[in-house]
Amino acid sequence: MQLKMFAGRLAGILLVAALAPSVPAQEWKLGTNHILTPWAAQVDPRHPLPEYPRPQMVRRDWVNLNGLWDYRVLPMDAPAPANYEGKILVPYPFESALSGVTRSLTNNVRLWYHRAFSAPPAKGTSRWLLHFGAVDWEAKVYVNGQAVGEHRGGYDGFSVDITDAVKAGADNELVVAVFDPTNGYQPKGKQNINKFGKPGGIAYTASSGIWQTVWLEPVPAAHIQSLRMTPDVSAGGLRLKVLAGGSQPGVPVRVTARAGRRVVGEVSGQPGEDLFLAVPQAHLWTPEDPFLYDLQVTWGNDSVKSYFGMREIALGKDAKGVTRIRLNGQVIFQAGPLDQGFWPDGIYTAPTDAALRFDIAEMKKLGFNMVRKHIKVEPDRWYYWCDKLGLLVWQDMPNGDGGTAVSKDRDGVVNTKVGAAEFESELRAMLAQRHNHPSIIVWTIFNEGWGQYDTPRLTRWVTEMDHSRLINSTSGWHDQKVGDLVDTHSYPGPDVPKQEATRAAVLGEFGGLGLKVDGHVWVSTNAWGYRATTGTKELTRNYLKLWRKVWQLEAEAGLCAAVYTQLTDVETECNGLLTYDRRVEKVDVKQVAAAHRGQFPPVSEFTMVAHAAAAEPLRWRYTVEKPDVGWVATGFDDTKWTEGAAGFGAGTNVVGRVRTAWDKPDLWLRREAVLTKRELHQLALKVMNLADVEIFINGVLAVKSAAQNATYEELDISPAAERALHAGANMIAVHGHQTRPAHFVDVELVQEVRRRP
Repeated sequence: MQLKMFAGRLAGILLVAALAPSVPAQEWKLGTNHILTPWAAQVDPRHPLPEYPRPQMVRRDWVNLNGLWDYRVLPMDAPAPANYEGKILVPYPFESALSGVTRSLTNNVRLWYHRAFSAPPAKGTSRWLLHFGAVDWEAKVYVNGQAVGEHRGGYDGFSVDITDAVKAGADNELVVAVFDPTNGYQPKGKQNINKFGKPGGIAYTASSGIWQTVWLEPVPAAHIQSLRMTPDVSAGGLRLKVLAGGSQPGVPVRVTARAGRRVVGEVSGQPGEDLFLAVPQAHLWTPEDPFLYDLQVTWGNDSVKSYFGMREIALGKDAKGVTRIRLNGQVIFQAGPLDQGFWPDGIYTAPTDAALRFDIAEMKKLGFNMVRKHIKVEPDRWYYWCDKLGLLVWQDMPNGDGGTAVSKDRDGVVNTKVGAAEFESELRAMLAQRHNHPSIIVWTIFNEGWGQYDTPRLTRWVTEMDHSRLINSTSGWHDQKVGDLVDTHSYPGPDVPKQEATRAAVLGEFGGLGLKVDGHVWVSTNAWGYRATTGTKELTRNYLKLWRKVWQLEAEAGLCAAVYTQLTDVETECNGLLTYDRRVEKVDVKQVAAAHRGQFPPVSEFTMVAHAAAAEPLRWRYTVEKPDVGWVATGFDDTKWTEGAAGFGAGTNVVGRVRTAWDKPDLWLRREAVLTKRELHQLALKVMNLADVEIFINGVLAVKSAAQNATYEELDISPAAERALHAGANMIAVHGHQTRPAHFVDVELVQEVRRRP
């Protein structure tokens, strides 16, 4: 399939070169940005994203219209512009660095795109189709000043027949007018959803305008419009429907399936009929063996190439009577990351196809067999790589206009009828346009209470439209007791919903362990994770602890799948396994990959050092008045400080842990730790801090942690502080700063010992 696709791509590029002369590359300049992926430098502004964009319906001849277009931003009620203000690189979002613009749009403007293209004279009764992979959000299309079509929906593709407006053999003018009120009622995912309309926290930069490939395609007047393919493993074949445009009575659709060069099945029938393509002794598709069949579909003078995979997803009982997820009849535990599909240079659009492939290959390298595509719908080629490389997909529907689920026992209410109508229109489009990908096994209708409404009805509706997949009506809260999965979210977790007779129990989100890697962050301040770590060693250790618990829940409580937050950092979120620019793997990949298969190294245990009576609380010298400069040094005189037992704090949330009250904004602690030479290795600081802390060893900063560890965590000591340790007396100094009413600090020096479980 890949070689055949490549041939089609070359033909397309040749057609582009012949029909649509490129604009000089020097008219485009990469926009200023925080960080960039390695693939940003590989973007060719003359031919960005040159691959054929629709891998399951490939035609030989096509014109790629990606490249430099003119643009202008005008008030909503302004007429079409007579001139333009600059160049934008399509198909990268207006806000992205790769677009060359890197600006934000307000809700009361329209973004105008413009370019010229050439078209040869039409042959016989052929037609010209103009395709858009996706435009966020409302698009109106004009050719040579004539309105030829419009579309609403930021995640689904659309096509326009422009034949009657095209001047054959001459230059043509193409104009696209876009309106994108990001914080309006339409499905939007995590684009600028906070109340201030600006990125921050779990709201990210918007992606306005054309953000997937635009292409032109000549087709016969009677042509294939779409394919709908559904594997039926039990029946031994593929259920297929070919929808057509135009008419040629009596001419059958002919379908041929191949495994390599070998023909494995053929079928023919009329467009619109339900066809069944028998595939004897089918080679089943799995993540370990993602086998794909090639497909050729011909109707009269039109022919397209495609592929399909044979797989079956269903629920069933295991030997203990627990409801489990079964792939091809076999119980499969699914381990995957949350993947939000954002890029620092392209926002919603990957810089290159190689970058798109990288994410899927990296998930496979990390030992995942599944991914939850989180409230974003990707271009077709992303799912192609999941199909090709073998990665199960849980596909979220992007959330709509902010309906609120009132309680766990009552369904949500949608704010507007128009919002509900738009949500359902775009949901229908997602189900139809991504139906053919064997990798997709779950549709998720709502994420938590985001825009949730009328959940039982929508669950029935989606089930009726697609019986071949599982339905997750609500990932997280508020569960309406419908669908195939009961799903909980737990940070850091893990946790498991209560077992049910007819639904599988899954963990739709957990983890979120944070690690900020200097030089690879979107912003230098406000970077965060659900629980901070200080380095790769500590992050990996804590990550493995979470996954040990996951596998324990799988064995003891019927957990069927777990989704870790998340694959990469995203803007201010630094809780990815990779940095946002994809340049740094933040964990030990081999250990993490093994953990996803339920395989672990010896258990790490931590024993307190430099404290003879371990059963007694540590005693510290402390003060709540700012000390003199040099208070972290070993020779500082702290004899006038008060002495107290750990831990230090106040508030109802830490009752039972506080031995010394701390009622001022800041706290300074000092104690001496005497170490033997044997105790100088594999050291860490065991810390519980519901306050910001800085910990020094012999005057050197060892740990800096925000107020977010509500349990004791082992934090790695900085390399500089490790070098400052020595046999004999060492000074540990701590500065704590209150950030919440319930605050607490306790610090211990511990040594790691590994033991077999």
